[in-house]
Amino acid sequence: MMPSPTRQTAAGRQQAKPAASGEPDPSRRNNLALITALVHHHGVLSRAQLTKMTGLNRSTVGTLIGQLVALGLVYETAPAGDAQQVGRPSPNVRPSETIAALSVNPEVDAVTIGLVSLGGKVRKKIRFPTERIPTAREAVNIAAAVIEGMRSELESAYRITGIGVAVPGLVSLDDGTVRLAPHLGWRDEPVARMLSEATGYSCRAANDASLAAEAELIFGAGAGGRNLVYLNGGASGVGGGVIADGVLLRGSSGYAGELGHTFVRTSGRTCHCGASGCLETEVSQAALFELAGLAGGDASQLEEALRNTGRPEVAGEVERQLGYLGIALRNAVNIFNPDAIILDGFLGVLHALSPATLDTLILSQAMEGPAATVRIHRAALGSDLMMIGAAELAFTQFLADPSGIGTVPVRQGT
Repeated sequence: MMPSPTRQTAAGRQQAKPAASGEPDPSRRNNLALITALVHHHGVLSRAQLTKMTGLNRSTVGTLIGQLVALGLVYETAPAGDAQQVGRPSPNVRPSETIAALSVNPEVDAVTIGLVSLGGKVRKKIRFPTERIPTAREAVNIAAAVIEGMRSELESAYRITGIGVAVPGLVSLDDGTVRLAPHLGWRDEPVARMLSEATGYSCRAANDASLAAEAELIFGAGAGGRNLVYLNGGASGVGGGVIADGVLLRGSSGYAGELGHTFVRTSGRTCHCGASGCLETEVSQAALFELAGLAGGDASQLEEALRNTGRPEVAGEVERQLGYLGIALRNAVNIFNPDAIILDGFLGVLHALSPATLDTLILSQAMEGPAATVRIHRAALGSDLMMIGAAELAFTQFLADPSGIGTVPVRQGT
């Protein structure tokens, strides 16, 4: 997660040292990285806004933007006219769509591959259904084959920063090894290395829900906040991520945020993790799909079917699952004191079907102080969320040193 603009600028000024002869100036590199990240995360910013957000003077910002334009990383457009504006309007700076990352999200029933350009814009998404749960090798082979089919387009029109993989399980961020993905049946699988060797692109992997939490914080329902709890419900169970003071909580080994394994029911069913009464054993989309009469589909299809089914037991099952979800969220509110709780996948569907239920449960069961300030939102990025989150992982190294990518094809506008 990027530090706040103020802190990063201050850090760059405090830590910058004179560059050795022939080496790039580290302060300039830091400032280029800062401006690139701001434009990437905000989509469009005026020169005046960038001057204010970075704390740099106007001339320096202009020089840095000129360098980024020359590299093909950003481009400028004329601002919208304002008849009441005094003085010359400041040009808008936008991220170039030629800089892009590849995303991969393996699930129990499909492998999805995406192409995401700078600014968090999904340019292409291909979902490859599987007849059974794919092994790690099968998922890698599927992703590599799809990427190979895109190769000519990627090489002619984009500069690819790498591949990000969003995995529903415990992933070592250091080397991208999936330590345990119980729903996929994967254990100690070096997925990042396998996919890098198969495609030739650098690759990183991380937990899907943690990546989604960061994406919602930057581009979605959590934008502008600094403390949030994110939960996603899908075919691979319930995953979560926690953002505290603008930073993703990773834990000592990078496995923090497994909110799907919050204890919610005494004498509950046995979970994949070996415990009983976990959130994801009591709150699952399988029962909802069955009530909706669907063999599969996405969250929007599930919501429409549940609203139109007319079966009286639907309301009862929705309230039952919301009750257990409320217990987990009560614990999260008391422990983390978030500004917002963001629900995605079928959890967002549950909340949409009975919007007042979770608010009532939290207000009545959580501690008064944190319960009064938290707000519950549905994830804003929809079905593109995992693609955007995985891409952010692949953008990390580029955003740290954007000048290292060189020039790219010039293709402006979206």
